[in-house]
Amino acid sequence: MGWDTIVLSVLASFGAVGLALSQLHELLGKVPAIIRAWHEIRRSWREAGRDQP
Repeated sequence: MGWDTIVLSVLASFGAVGLALSQLHELLGKVPAIIRAWHEIRRSWREAGRDQP
């Protein structure tokens, strides 16, 4: 295994880790909005249940 293969492997590994971290950052950035939407859905279900006799 030559230096070219080692360097390319290291660069590919860092690229894959960077991509995974950026995707995780995007996912975690959307969690608060998802939680707020879930609470709003539950609140509307409760209110709809009270409206029925």
